[in-house]
Amino acid sequence: MSLDELRSLIGRHAGRPGLAPGGLLLSAVEKPTPPTATVAEPTLAVVAQGAKRLTLGDRIHDYGAGQYLVVSVGLPVTGHHTQASRERPFLGCGLTLRPAVIASLLLEGGPAAYARAVGRGAATPRGVVVSDVSADLLDAMVRMVRLLDRPADAPVLAPMIEREIHWRLVTGEQGATVRQIGLADSRLSHIGRAVRWIRDHHAEAIRVDDLAGMSGMSASAFHRHFRAVTAMTPIQYQKRIRLQEARLLLLSTSQDVADVGFAVGYDSASQFSREYRRLFGVPPGQDVARLRRQAEVLSATPSPL
Repeated sequence: MSLDELRSLIGRHAGRPGLAPGGLLLSAVEKPTPPTATVAEPTLAVVAQGAKRLTLGDRIHDYGAGQYLVVSVGLPVTGHHTQASRERPFLGCGLTLRPAVIASLLLEGGPAAYARAVGRGAATPRGVVVSDVSADLLDAMVRMVRLLDRPADAPVLAPMIEREIHWRLVTGEQGATVRQIGLADSRLSHIGRAVRWIRDHHAEAIRVDDLAGMSGMSASAFHRHFRAVTAMTPIQYQKRIRLQEARLLLLSTSQDVADVGFAVGYDSASQFSREYRRLFGVPPGQDVARLRRQAEVLSATPSPL
């Protein structure tokens, strides 16, 4: 019954900006969408109806009604709705994951919770994970969305329900990944530090040895853990960030293709165009023209989560 109620709530409230409490996002989509590239921040996404696909590097994650997806660190992903129609629209909700909230819960959970979080010898967490929604997590998400019908209650109750949702994740099937989001000294946090540096300095040349030193790891260990989290090498990650930043620049400015390529770090306009086409399927000029035509029809591009 909770999933039925979540469908009803999302269907009624999706598309009403400024109402959702606690960083909550709602999505209702009436047809399958083309792949959309973006950089996803740490996020929980729950599907109430329909299905989506998220691609990270060479990893494909399909998730549908009654499942949730967690992105644990800022990652360049491509996503699209695979099951959606006017009769049965895709319905989903998402919540920003907050490292400070997770850290606080680990401390309040006592030594056992902290010991699980810092356990040695565990596998490096992946950047994207998918699981079935537990009854407790689903119940908390429903109560969060219900606050849209009780806006006067939201300032008091939303922070408490948000903490409960984080706790259900911390103690749930994907807890090993979620717990590391809140630890400043976890492998995930070390890789996250390198990820943020690459994103902030994407136009600069990078040296893996420097990134490894920044993360407190040997070069070989850093390379192994970076790929485990992001499904990419550091150079591949930088290339993906450069190309997504170039796409935004082409859409939002009047710079020509060659100037944008140089702005994001490419030394060769032909190499930029070649790699852009490899990622997005068409040359930069054609891609931007197509996106601008779509923007005239759609007021906003659906989130790939």
